[in-house]
Amino acid sequence: MKSPDPDKLNAFIGRLVGDLGAATGAALVLLGDRLGIYKAMADGKAVTPEELAEKTKLNARYLREWLSAQAAAGYIDYSSKSKKFKLNPEQASAFADEGGPAFFAGAFELTQSMWIDEPKVAEAFKSGKGVGWHEHSACLFRGTERFFRPGYNRHLVSEWIPALRGAKEKLEKGASVADVGCGHGASTILMALAYPKSKFYGYDYHAPSIERAKVLAKEAGVAKRVRFEQASAKDYPALDYDLITFFDCLHDMGDPVGAGRHVKEALATDGAWMIVEPFAHDDLAENLNPVGRVFYAASTMICTPASLSQEVGLGLGAQAGEARLKKVVKDAGFSKFRRAAETPFNLVFEARA
Repeated sequence: MKSPDPDKLNAFIGRLVGDLGAATGAALVLLGDRLGIYKAMADGKAVTPEELAEKTKLNARYLREWLSAQAAAGYIDYSSKSKKFKLNPEQASAFADEGGPAFFAGAFELTQSMWIDEPKVAEAFKSGKGVGWHEHSACLFRGTERFFRPGYNRHLVSEWIPALRGAKEKLEKGASVADVGCGHGASTILMALAYPKSKFYGYDYHAPSIERAKVLAKEAGVAKRVRFEQASAKDYPALDYDLITFFDCLHDMGDPVGAGRHVKEALATDGAWMIVEPFAHDDLAENLNPVGRVFYAASTMICTPASLSQEVGLGLGAQAGEARLKKVVKDAGFSKFRRAAETPFNLVFEARA
């Protein structure tokens, strides 16, 4: 083995130290989220560990260590003069505002499942078999909903649906919508709240997620206009929907072409298929960036194993890119496919027969 360049090695070790800090610090974000510490600091007032302990009813000594680690990460501000800690508005937005467009704590809960389920994925590497979505720990299901919901809150109604030709007008007048792979129903409920004259159907093969979606729909006051049912992407009822949506799930399916064929059968004559997928370029080299790093990791531990556990097992992966997704849609029998919108995290496509 060739001897490493000392300067390059030191620089690389420095990068690894940063990555190690992020990896170990993720557990502390989970603690802060789960114990309500971030929310207790959301008012932006500077506090000592003792003052925060009084406010949260948690142990001050543990809080001092947690606060210090968070300050070292830049997740909480610390004043050496006052010896107090506080959340600035940006930090509070990311960690304490559950309903906001920048909430990020859910992403760490999703990441937790990768560590918990690593032994299952390791076995899949050896056998070539998959790991089904339902075989993961429950933190994956909660974390996925909490991670994606802020982006949907920010973009779905204001940008993505208006980007589909005629969809906004149909939904405002009263349309029928199927949300396939709906999970806990965040996207379904959001659309139902925005378009009270339309009817919505949420489908997912994972029964616990469907039950959770029903509870959330009732809490949101839309249960009468939203129906959640357990069904796969290839066998939900074909009810001539005006719009069928797939939010960040097509690449997880073993047979996305077969799922697309069922969409074609289930759509009304002038209906549209909206496909929201993780942002990716077609060339792997262009995805070697911070966003691609996250998505490739999730794809390795969650998405690709999920696809390989199913029939066909195409294994698109979370970084499939537009060209491969277009081929899936065309192979499913759709003649029209276009990129309707995009964000740094998502690509939004519109397909029509």
